[in-house]
Amino acid sequence: MRVLDETKQQLGVMSLNEALRIAMSKGLDLVEIAPNATPAVCRIVDYGKFMYEEAKKNKDSQARQSSSKMKELQLSPMIDPHDFSIKLGRAIDFLCEDMKVRIKLRFRGRQKAHTEFGFAVVNRFVKEAAPWGQADSPPKMLGDRDLNVVLSPLPRNKRAKHPHPTETPVPQESPEPSEASESPEPPEPPVEPDSGS
Repeated sequence: MRVLDETKQQLGVMSLNEALRIAMSKGLDLVEIAPNATPAVCRIVDYGKFMYEEAKKNKDSQARQSSSKMKELQLSPMIDPHDFSIKLGRAIDFLCEDMKVRIKLRFRGRQKAHTEFGFAVVNRFVKEAAPWGQADSPPKMLGDRDLNVVLSPLPRNKRAKHPHPTETPVPQESPEPSEASESPEPPEPPVEPDSGS
């Protein structure tokens, strides 16, 4: 087996007993890193520290895979224009954060007889979100009630700029008071005319 020391330097190819003896003399453990390689690769390392580093690597790699996260927005066939623009803004925010967005439109009651209104709303939504994301497939019905489409973010170099990035508001400084305003004089009471009695 090929053996690496704690600084990842090669010690060469040696037998298992010899590798274990070296690890024990240093007070460390022998960990098999690549069992399928020929010869197998082992490393002399503190096992607790090794497991901590592996967990840290896995956590970092999962954090980078934010594109696998998905958000869902629900629309209705008779959505108000303001509500539509709010939902579109939310979808753009999610797409700019590299998240997929599922658009779901549910038909209720008599709306199921006129699915063309729902398709028009969803197609308009996909068209207006096109600078930031694209539909994985055309909108389609799931059952007789739900119309779904999934939007995937475009690559950063092909994506439009975020229309309203989240910024921390800068506190505005209050104007410095002038000397005249520091000691305001009380206003004089209004003079009432005599009624001449």
